[in-house]
Amino acid sequence: MQLNRIVFGLALSASLLLAQADPPGRVARLSYVYHSVSFLPAGIDEWVPADFNRPLTTGDQVFADPTATAELQMGIAALRLGSGTALQFLNLDDSNVQLSLTEGMLLVRLRSLGNQGSFEVDTPNLAFSLLQPGEYRIDVHPDSSTTVVIVRAGQGELTGPDQAFTVNAGEQAQVAGANPPSYQVVGVPQRDQLETWALGRDQRWDQSPSARYVSREMVGFEDLDQHGSWRNTPDYGYVWVPNGVAADWAPYHTGHWAWVSPWGWTWVDDAPWGFAPFHYGRWAFVGGAWGWVPGPVAERPIYAPALVVWVGGGAVGGGVAWFPLGPREVFVPAYHTSPAYLTRVNVSNTVIVNNVVNINVTNVQYVNRGAPRAVMAVQTAAFASARPVQSAAIAVNAAAIRSAPVVAVAAVAPTRASVARGAGGGAAVAEPPAAVQKAQVVAKRTPPPPPVPFARKQQALAANPGRPLASNQLQQIRQSQPTALHPAVRQVQARTPAAAPKTSAGQPGRPAAPAAGQRTESSPAPPAKSFTPAVAPRVPASRPAPSASPEEKKAVSHPTPAEHGPAGKPAPKEPAAKQPASKKPASKKDGKDKEKDEQH
Repeated sequence: MQLNRIVFGLALSASLLLAQADPPGRVARLSYVYHSVSFLPAGIDEWVPADFNRPLTTGDQVFADPTATAELQMGIAALRLGSGTALQFLNLDDSNVQLSLTEGMLLVRLRSLGNQGSFEVDTPNLAFSLLQPGEYRIDVHPDSSTTVVIVRAGQGELTGPDQAFTVNAGEQAQVAGANPPSYQVVGVPQRDQLETWALGRDQRWDQSPSARYVSREMVGFEDLDQHGSWRNTPDYGYVWVPNGVAADWAPYHTGHWAWVSPWGWTWVDDAPWGFAPFHYGRWAFVGGAWGWVPGPVAERPIYAPALVVWVGGGAVGGGVAWFPLGPREVFVPAYHTSPAYLTRVNVSNTVIVNNVVNINVTNVQYVNRGAPRAVMAVQTAAFASARPVQSAAIAVNAAAIRSAPVVAVAAVAPTRASVARGAGGGAAVAEPPAAVQKAQVVAKRTPPPPPVPFARKQQALAANPGRPLASNQLQQIRQSQPTALHPAVRQVQARTPAAAPKTSAGQPGRPAAPAAGQRTESSPAPPAKSFTPAVAPRVPASRPAPSASPEEKKAVSHPTPAEHGPAGKPAPKEPAAKQPASKKPASKKDGKDKEKDEQH
């Protein structure tokens, strides 16, 4: 299809002129859940059950209860949360990742830092900066005011209130107390079950065949491998077609809409593979089936909340209707952006001739407007309350849809339920202990101020339904009711790295890793036996880490925790799990005590 200029029939010039700051092109995704994982959306004060596939961004919090495990994908990194882990995104944008870890176990597989990027994990004792791609583990034990940092591959810098020093591959830093903290660097312990499982998950990313067709920075691309196939088509090149879907399936039909700032209305799909194909690329009806057409593999993918066309003009009465954008069709968001952002979000997700994106009030012949089963419509109340659209669908008149104009936005004002599905439902969900929620972390970088509470934005959002607030509007709301910049953060000055702390023996240097099978108490015990569900492993034996011992190379990943199914619900819970071993600072134990720990 030869085009000299790409036109889009929406009058959005005024919105571009109002642009204050572009939203991030990077998000995290809740990609794996086992047992109970809770979610506290930015700007909301009530914990709710976590939504699988929901995009996560600055201000969002996640909590894995004492029997749970979770995985978050970020494109440049994968985060694995062990039992009893409380994590918050202090900052997540195109250049910086800053996490707050106040309790629990966090594994980070950092794949890339990008250009001039920073990746920081803040804990009550220290700020840990990841300086190179690699494998890292950070454990926080609030009951004993201890943080343990393990670097299996890569390099990081630990910054505390009184000093900073580098932690290299094959080293474990233990920090206890705060006034002042004590430091110790020893060898890394043997991998436990959580780390071995993470190696198996990493293997999916490392060996994914889909990486031949999309950028490795695309969130969720590896899930395409086992849920569909790639086909070479004459019109669009390689197209991914899902398998196992119903005969009448169409994109953007099985899931719900959520309000996620700063993007606004965001699609949350139910399918286990349902992230990448709904936030990047385009859809087309090819050879009698729907196929997903990714953007150029060499382009860094820019996240979009939903790549759809909204239908207006009263075609569905008081409802809301949409259909997927097709290849080479321009996405113009409802949120405020710069022209440069508009070009990037389109060029990275489809083929735009000559990289030209022009907005005119011109009718566009959308390829999917008349495609089979393309249009979906629901009543406004169902849309705003985050109900599953498939169960709330209403019939639409095909002729009316073909003649109806498209509109710039789904003109529906968000409610509390739009932001936090399940809020106010009365069902109790797990949340971190009160002391953990109030814990202050040490930070090296200054994070942005906390997000404005949704309740304070709701009136302004209702005044212009469907459009997120511009940054200058948010600033006005902040100034009307000033709050502390970030009460949960204790800023420390960056210091020149000090000499490595001495070991417990009082000698400088860094001892070798413990012998095979040995586990120091500073390394948390493996998850309780009931953590492993009775399902077949989904991945082959784990690959060894770059510095793995011969014993580690023999390790095999444990069965994969159950994923959410199409309904977005976790698998049935296993019998109540045993509590993890107590988390204390490193200490010497006799052989009998170690033997008991291994049996826990």
